[in-house]
Amino acid sequence: MSHHNENIAAAHGHEDHAGMDKKGIWRVFFILLALTGLEFLIALGFVHHWGIIEKGAVLNTVYIILTLIKAFYIVAYFMHLKFEKSGFIVCCSIAFIFIIYFIILLLIEGEYLLHHFQSHPLFPHS
Repeated sequence: MSHHNENIAAAHGHEDHAGMDKKGIWRVFFILLALTGLEFLIALGFVHHWGIIEKGAVLNTVYIILTLIKAFYIVAYFMHLKFEKSGFIVCCSIAFIFIIYFIILLLIEGEYLLHHFQSHPLFPHS
């Protein structure tokens, strides 16, 4: 029975798949832990407790960059996208870019509608 499983793995090319070992998993875990710790230090320490950094666009940009770095590590290593063929990575990236584009369009349209409907109420009082 085990001989049959080895032949299936060899036929599907799973033996060539360079997955992560325990050392690599722990390395990525500690990178994600450090990034999360940095986010908490910025949010709770520098902004709220000590008041060194003010809330605003710069702080939001830092949070977005840290979140994108964490998202890269999660998608690349734990969802195994780093070990896929480049065509599949490009396909997923294009889909991700379109999703982000549509979210931005919806936010812009929602902002317009918010201001438009504030000047003209949907249900005017008689």
